[in-house]
Amino acid sequence: MSLASRRFTEELSKLIGRSITVVTVEGRSFSGRLEGFTLENLDVCLSDARSSDGGLFPKLFIRGGQITHIYSSEKPLELKALADRLERVFPKMVKYYEDQGVIIVMNKVRVTEQGIVEGSGPIAERVQKVYEEFIREVSG
Repeated sequence: MSLASRRFTEELSKLIGRSITVVTVEGRSFSGRLEGFTLENLDVCLSDARSSDGGLFPKLFIRGGQITHIYSSEKPLELKALADRLERVFPKMVKYYEDQGVIIVMNKVRVTEQGIVEGSGPIAERVQKVYEEFIREVSG
């Protein structure tokens, strides 16, 4: 896979779980949460989707050949900035893996855009507090 293809896939992967809008060749648009996509055809699966004409769909699958463009209205979380914040609290104990979209604190706690995905105990609780504070600051 070329570097450009890999970066395209990484960018689309960052949108999983986020609200996006898909516009089809017929000019219809569908907004919903991106649940997944195929690399081969760029077929997408949306949940809680709403069409431009008001239709509601708990799950909607759109073939990639029907899509003209996909866009997100949500700004992605800056994991690098969160990693820098965590580094101030846990000096020299934070590793940020941009390509994987994960921060690891003290080799015990894994953090993604969604919050803590692995880890427990006092360290995880402190990381969670830093995460929540960071989210409040960037959201408001």
